[in-house]
Amino acid sequence: MKYTTHAAILIIFFVVSGCGIYKKVDARKVPVNVNDRAAKNIEEGRSFKLFDSEKTMGGNFQFASSNELWRASLDVIDFMPLSSVNYSGGIIITDWYTDNTSKNESIKISIRFLTNEVRSDALDIKIFKKKCIDNLLNCKITEQESVLVQELKKEILKKATLYKTSDQSKKKKKNKSRFYSD
Repeated sequence: MKYTTHAAILIIFFVVSGCGIYKKVDARKVPVNVNDRAAKNIEEGRSFKLFDSEKTMGGNFQFASSNELWRASLDVIDFMPLSSVNYSGGIIITDWYTDNTSKNESIKISIRFLTNEVRSDALDIKIFKKKCIDNLLNCKITEQESVLVQELKKEILKKATLYKTSDQSKKKKKNKSRFYSD
């Protein structure tokens, strides 16, 4: 009995010491700040998640306010009424829009987001033109391959770039103030 308890204690000691619990650590290589230490552990793969957010029932969503392309697109076409807006599907569709100069012609814009990155190939923009004869009775709808598509894309990308640089400078200021306040 005495030998089995000693053997069991010895086996437990070897198992626990093999886990790396008693590992020497160089204090110069370990960040002092808790958040920095956690970020370093995540980068090195020495972390775990209790609740994996990607496997929850609702899915993994980003907020629309954090997406520069989305915000810029809505700002550029804010004068038009919206028919369908689906952030998770990545599409904005406007309703038919007519200005006061041409009552028999109206346009509809469809913006599809192919990626969240601010790039020239991130957007697929289509403009449809509806031309009616006899007060909306005899209408013809055609897709427009005009300069307006390129101008709209250019304006959205320009505004998205401004939003992105503004957001990055806000983050830098926030991080600097947090660094100096700690």
